[in-house]
Order: sequence, then C-alpha cells, then structure tokens
Amino acid sequence: MNNPNNLLSNETSPYLLQHAENPVNWHPWNEDSLIQAKLENKPILLSIGYSACHWCHVMAHESFEDSATAELMNKHFINIKVDREERPDLDKIYQTAHSLLTSRSGGWPLTIFLSPDNQIPFFAGTYFPVQRRHNMPSFSEILNLASDAYINKKDEIQQQNTSVQAALTETSTHYPSINSLNALPLDLARKQLEDAYEPKFGGFSNAPKFPHTDMIERCLRHHLLLLKQDKHDSHALEMATFTLDKMALGGFQDAIGGGFYRYSTDEEWMIPHFEKMLYDNAQLFTLYAQAFALTKNPLYKQTIELAADWLIREMQSSEGGYFSALDADTENIEGHTYVWTPEQVKDILTADEYLTFSSKYNLLQVANFEDNWHLHSTTPDDDLAKSLQIPLEQLQTLLIESRKKLLAQRNIRTQPGRDEKILCAWNALMIRGLSTAGRRLNNQQYIDSANRSADFIYNTLWNDHRLLASYKDGKAHLNAYLDDYAYLLQALIELLQSRWNNEQYQWCLNIADSLLEHFEDTEQGGFFFTSHDHEDLLYRSKTFSDDAMPNGNAVAANALLQLGLLSGQTKYMDAAERTIRCGYDSLSKQAISHCCLLHALELYLNPGITIILRGESEALNDWKLIANRYFIPQLVCFSIESKIITKDLQDKKPVGEICAYICEGTLCKPVITDLGEYKKYFTNISRESASTTTFNENP
Repeated sequence: MNNPNNLLSNETSPYLLQHAENPVNWHPWNEDSLIQAKLENKPILLSIGYSACHWCHVMAHESFEDSATAELMNKHFINIKVDREERPDLDKIYQTAHSLLTSRSGGWPLTIFLSPDNQIPFFAGTYFPVQRRHNMPSFSEILNLASDAYINKKDEIQQQNTSVQAALTETSTHYPSINSLNALPLDLARKQLEDAYEPKFGGFSNAPKFPHTDMIERCLRHHLLLLKQDKHDSHALEMATFTLDKMALGGFQDAIGGGFYRYSTDEEWMIPHFEKMLYDNAQLFTLYAQAFALTKNPLYKQTIELAADWLIREMQSSEGGYFSALDADTENIEGHTYVWTPEQVKDILTADEYLTFSSKYNLLQVANFEDNWHLHSTTPDDDLAKSLQIPLEQLQTLLIESRKKLLAQRNIRTQPGRDEKILCAWNALMIRGLSTAGRRLNNQQYIDSANRSADFIYNTLWNDHRLLASYKDGKAHLNAYLDDYAYLLQALIELLQSRWNNEQYQWCLNIADSLLEHFEDTEQGGFFFTSHDHEDLLYRSKTFSDDAMPNGNAVAANALLQLGLLSGQTKYMDAAERTIRCGYDSLSKQAISHCCLLHALELYLNPGITIILRGESEALNDWKLIANRYFIPQLVCFSIESKIITKDLQDKKPVGEICAYICEGTLCKPVITDLGEYKKYFTNISRESASTTTFNENP
C-alpha cells in the first residue's frame, strides 16, 4: 500500500524514487519541508545517498522498508531524502559537518540530524544496522538517542551548533596568499606522492583502493616537467604506469563488458565495489589516453577501447547525454551480473578459447568472490602468449572472441539498475575524457559521441546564459554549480581541439563570462561552489582540494588560463591567477590533496603553448595528428579550416596550403609553413620520445 505521506513520487531522481513506496514519510529537500520542521518543532532526519550505492540499498531494505522503524522516524522527525548527485551543495556541507562532529571521514549513506530552525547538524553518522552488531548501535537506538537529545539537551545542542557553524564557515574561508607563486608546491607533492605510494600493487593507499586519477596524472606531469629541465625522474613515471597497469589488468576493470568499477575492496585491484560511475570512467578515459600518448603502451589503448565500447553501448541516451551510473547490486546481490564459474565459461567457449581465457583470467585458481569467480588478470598478453607458446595476435583474437561470446551470454542475465538522470558536470567530464581518447587514438567515433553530449547540454541544460544541473524524463532543473561550469568549459576546450566549431567557441566565452559573473569571489579570489543567487544554505562552500572528482576551482583556473591565452582576453587569466593565489597557502601545506590546482599552478608558471593550425582539411589533419602524438600538458592545438572566419583569431589568417601559429604564453613565434620545421618544434619541446616511449606501436 502506498504511503500518502511519502512525498517522493513526483521527483525525477531515481534514488528518491527508489524510496517513494517506503512507509517512511519522506520529504524532498525544499522550502515546504523545512518550514514544516519548524512549525512542528521536529528535528530533521536528513538521509543522503545515491542510486548505485550498495550500503544505501542495505539500509533501505533493513530500516526504511521496515514499518516499526518507519513509525519511529515518522513520530520524532521530519524525514528528508536527498540525492547527493543532484544536490552536491548539500552533500558537501553535511559531509564536512559529519567530519567535524565525528572526527571521521564520511560517505554514503549519510545519516544526519538537524535542528529545525537553522538546519545545523547536532548528530551524524553513515550506515546504521537494523540491529546492534559489530560494535555499531542499531538505527532504532540512534533514532531514540537523537530524539531524546533534541528534547532534553537543547542548551548543549545550541552551544554545539554555534561551534559547528563557526567551524563550517572556517573550512571555506581562504585569503589570497601574500607569498610569491613558485614551484615549491610541485616538489612537495612529489615527495608526498612518494610517501603515499604502495609499491607492491600500485596506487596511493592500502585497501580499499581508489583510482586517484589526479595523483597519477601528477606523477606523469612531474616526470615531464623534469625532462623539460634536463632532469630525470623515472620513478614518478613508474608510480603512474605501474598503477595504470595493475588497474587495467585486475578486476577493477570489467574484462568482459568494459568500463571501470568504483574502487577495489582489496589491495590487489582484484575485487571491486561493483557500481560503475560515469565520473570515475570519464577521468580514467582522460588519464589512460594521456598515458598512451606518453608511452604508446598497447594495454592502455585496449583498455580505452573496451571502456568506450561500453560507454557508447550502454550509457549514452538516444538524446545524446550520458547516464549517471550502473548499480552495484543485481536482485539485491552485489556483483551478481558480473561473476562466473569455470563451468559456465567452459560451456560457452571452444577448447582453445577456454584454455586461453581461463589462463588469462585465473579461472584455474580458487574462487575469489563468494564461491564465484570475478574475472581478473595478473599477466600481460605478451607474457601469456609466450607461456602458452602461441603468437600474440592469435592469443588476442581468441580473447576478443571469448569476450564477445561471454558478453552475449551475460547480457541475457538480469542487469544492474541504471541511473538514467543526466548530470551536466558528469557529462562534461566524459566529453573531455572521450574527446581526449578520440584525439589520442585518432578515433572519430569517440569525438562524435562526445559532440552529441555537448549538443545535448547546449540544447537542454543551457538557457539564457545559465546552466541547469540535471535532466531526467524530459525535465531539466536545479541551478548548476561551479563544477558544471568549470568542467564544461574545460571539456569544450578539449572538444575544440578535436573539431573546431565557432558556435562552441562562442559558448566557451559565454560559459566563462557566466562563471565570473555568478560564482567569483571578487573580494578574495576563487569561486564559490554555488552561485550568488543560489538558495541560502548553512554557508557557501569554497574549496581547493580534490575529492572523487577534480576540484572546481582548480579546473576553472586551468580552463580560464587556456581560454585567456586562446582568446587574448586577459580577464580570464587574471581570474585564474586570483584563484590560484587564493588556494596557494592550502596547497602549499598539503599539496597531494590539491593535485588539480597544482596542474593550474604549473600552467601559470610555465607559459602555456597555444597552436592554431590554418589550412585545408587534409593537410590540417596530418599536422594535427603530429600534435596529438605528444602528451605535453601545457599545450593546446586547434585546427581551423581556411574558409572559417574566427572571432578573436582574425590575425591567425591562412598562409599557403597549411600554416601553424605558435604562441608560448603571450609571446608569439613567426608563422610556420614548413612541415619539417613544424616537426622540429615538437622535437625541441618534448624529450619524451627518447626517454619514456618503450612501445613501438604507432598512434
């Protein structure tokens, strides 16, 4: 029987809709819900999660579907359910509050109790079991304790609220550094990465292991930075590539269908937490494409291709946008869709295929996941070919055919739920990731897919020079956040390098102008996470450190520097400098947690290289491919056909059949029309081919 007091049925979030039939009187976060809490003088029980979250499902089945627990919740609280993916503003605030109240890191589900008059939290936790176990109190006990505290300890709560409010405000208070901006934080990050590195299986932590793409990219960039200075740091490169190898080979990647899971539960990258998030995969696309350009390792190309096939096949909507996530669970069992037994695999494959596949993915070893086998590998293809005494091409053909057969069989199984909301920020990350992969692998299909997503955002989420954050079932809503603008600006600059489009270039300028107008802290520098006209919350978050996604201030600084150099509009570069200066003291103390801001600092300190190619399409493509062959972090290269007239770039006119305009920072070199001279320029600015390229495959 439907609960008429559960108000989630009209929401668009798949996560909220999962709870629309609970006996809990759930409310969405809105003004009416907050007013009701004040009028009834009931504390707010705020529950934050997302649709693909395994432990969110567990708590829902145990507690939110239980009538006795629901009765307690309804009696003592106004219960508000929030999708952290639609409302990252609320999630950032209350995750920080959880850390302040508990001195522990947060996560999902987040369970937090708020005073009704000001929404300041007075008690916080994450998952609570339905019954007391593993030294954790039951959820019912927590409900009674929180209710009793609100009724009987109002003075203590008021004192605590004052302290919490002050502490929350302090976390987002940053002042521009009075110190000169220099490269010392880059060296500090290198030392901290070395200290955090786990040399046995790669990565920058013990179990559980997250990909930490920003840290891996920092290692690649540090290696290249020292090469530019005629120095060598082979271990920085090794930390990155060894980790990338382990992630690509292990069970962290879906060996059959492609794409990466959220994290590894063990130190060996063997058993993942099985949800697949768009934002994780987007960042890994970019990273593996950069690493492929640097090393030419065919494993990285294969990894991208397998993941891109999955993305376009399963995650891109008919409208063009990318869906958000695949659930960790199938039929309430984590990983149920993905695991196998050797007998199941043997029944599908030929004898030769099974021998090769079982050797590659350890089916001859003991079960590794709840009496089943989650496919993982520890052996590169070339080593396995030698071991089986067959040619490498034959082995790879057998593996490809095996994957096709097993995927066809797996597709017959019940599939994990898919969160089909389309988020601007996450789509922007994937536009960048797939555009980068398309450029580096010279794959037009990837660029076309990214362009479809960009068109979707422009047509659906961009209105009157403002962005909306989310779309589902024909409804676009929620004022966009800093990340939406910053990620999209960065993504479009990447997409323009794949395919120039005057309209998209103008869109970049409009996005940047809107970012400055609606988000910039004009007093201290940097950008608030919410716009100036956003709903009033406990405080306005302004941070510079990375979390599971790159920091919006850092991405904005990097993109604005690139756009300023391209357009010649110094207001963008000035805003970027103010942002870096505002976050500089923070990154100087804990550089490893500010890797994306370090990328922006590096670009600020080392003049960015902007190349504009003008000419006819065939020659343009040849010259563009030369630029795409190198991973030079500070370089952007745009190829524009002679017939196109470009705003802000009218001085970059075609000269002959093909020409290259090269500017290093604000210093422009004489135009290049000779192919040999153009190639020589790349030889001079890149030392990687002599010291890092160990594979012979052509890009």
